[in-house]
Amino acid sequence: MTTAPAPGSDGVAARAVEVTKVYGEGEAAVRALDGLTVEFPRARFNAIMGPSGSGKSTLLHCVAGLDRVTSGRVYLGDTEISALGERQLTLVRRDRIGFVFQTYNLVPTLNALENITLPIDLAGRKPDAEWLDVVIDVVGLRDRLRHRPAELSGGQQQRVAVARALVSRPDVIFADEPTGNLDSRASGEILAFMRRAVDEFTQTIVMVTHDPVAASHADRVVFLVDGRIVDELSDPTTERVIDHMKRLGD
Repeated sequence: MTTAPAPGSDGVAARAVEVTKVYGEGEAAVRALDGLTVEFPRARFNAIMGPSGSGKSTLLHCVAGLDRVTSGRVYLGDTEISALGERQLTLVRRDRIGFVFQTYNLVPTLNALENITLPIDLAGRKPDAEWLDVVIDVVGLRDRLRHRPAELSGGQQQRVAVARALVSRPDVIFADEPTGNLDSRASGEILAFMRRAVDEFTQTIVMVTHDPVAASHADRVVFLVDGRIVDELSDPTTERVIDHMKRLGD
């Protein structure tokens, strides 16, 4: 299937155009996204924030192709993923998107190295040995590669998840509350790894977070309220993010 390119998509890794997402029907319907349009530039660390129920995780899941939009269009680069069938969408997610979630989603019977290379193995490809070495060093896991998830701390498990997302060199890494289950030290390490991936390896990251400290690692924060983008902040600091969130709550 050939999909139409997104107009003016140069330098844009992912975008949503006039996207609406409605759950349920009739009086029980909930409009999680309300005609929202947003772009996420390439080689940038993007954060999405908003009050509980604002639609931030729904937006991430829709742009990542994990959930279907009710109306509107979603693009990954020039590919309109909202127009793809399920099999094509599955291949796009496998080959062009990396995921990091709050729950690490590791396979308990596989060791750390096997978990890292799992997406590439499932695609029937061999990992780039040189790049795999770089990723392992970036996340500091070389001495833990033969350990299974149960033998790793929460921070180490999330490092495995970050490495798994990086190893296939995806167009975009989507991260949903990636530090939500971690203590402050482990959170700082994960965010530093993600920051380095953007700065040194031109990775694109889109991260949902409720944590102003986590958001301060991003290049840009977009703020949602009631399924709409209401503000954005470039070069955020923790204090500026907190101030914006307070104003959204007024």
